Amino acid sequence: MLIQKVSEAQLKNKPKILVIGDLMIDRYIYGNSSRLSPEAPVPIVNIQNESITLGGAANVIQNLVSLGANVNVAGIIGNDNAGIQLIEHLEIDFLDTDLIVKDSTRVTTLKTRIMVGNHQLVRLDNEVTHPMAVELENELIEKIDDAVREADIVVLSDYNKGLLTESFTSRVIALATLYEKKVIVDPKGLDYRKYKGAFLIKPNRKELAEASKSENINSIEKLKNAASVIFDQTDVPYMVVTLSEQGMVLLSPDTHVELPVKATEVFDVTGAGDTVISCIAYFVSLGMDLEDACELANHAAAIVIRRLGAVTTTVEEILADLAQSVKQGVHLAH
Repeated sequence: MLIQKVSEAQLKNKPKILVIGDLMIDRYIYGNSSRLSPEAPVPIVNIQNESITLGGAANVIQNLVSLGANVNVAGIIGNDNAGIQLIEHLEIDFLDTDLIVKDSTRVTTLKTRIMVGNHQLVRLDNEVTHPMAVELENELIEKIDDAVREADIVVLSDYNKGLLTESFTSRVIALATLYEKKVIVDPKGLDYRKYKGAFLIKPNRKELAEASKSENINSIEKLKNAASVIFDQTDVPYMVVTLSEQGMVLLSPDTHVELPVKATEVFDVTGAGDTVISCIAYFVSLGMDLEDACELANHAAAIVIRRLGAVTTTVEEILADLAQSVKQGVHLAH
């Protein structure tokens, strides 16, 4: 039984997972609004409070910490206050931040959302997305060598902010291949060839359509056709395509497994993709097979989309959701 498999796997080890990706800060400003400005036809927001959370690859890290992984993180930030805040938030979870490099030519990505009630009024992005310099790339490759060798699995969390360039990504995957480590990728952009040599790529439906130059992926056949384009480009053995409230599909070049969504209610799909890739990485690094890992990730996604915002879940919650499905007679993959 899958629940027993997880319990036995957890007793054996605490996986070491290296996350390399675009680190961000999400800032939320909450207020109320009852009138328009006399200066322009825009609402006046009276600020009540604000909060800071981790975003991008940093949200993947939070998910992995919540699952119980031993996480190492590598990336670049600006030499600014947002970068200081990001480091402080990571260190709350006792994470080692020595592999995070400061780039004086960029700012730390900061996304500020103005919220009135549960409605997002506007989002302000402060970011620099140019590719990192070759000197910085060389420094980072040198820094991560030991971490790649010691990791059970490597996660690339790409948000197209200038870190995971074609050159750097290829070098990271080559390093992982040298040390016989699997690489799992949350991709971004229109050209997935830079992920050649990875173990698994996890796009969502929209990302897959754009990268494969496909239109209107509204059936499993169209999805398989789009995926075949990426398989041809990258030679990866596996792909997981997330379909928001419709679940996900695990594909190889020759087969596919559909995993319908487990949620009875869908409130917010924000951050669900981060949860999925975190769970797949975590359970595969425990030694579980990929289909079981995807089944568990599907239950994890069901948990987080029942909640508002980018939230995390735990192995205990996932197993409870799985047990509830068994109780209700839902067919599960074993």
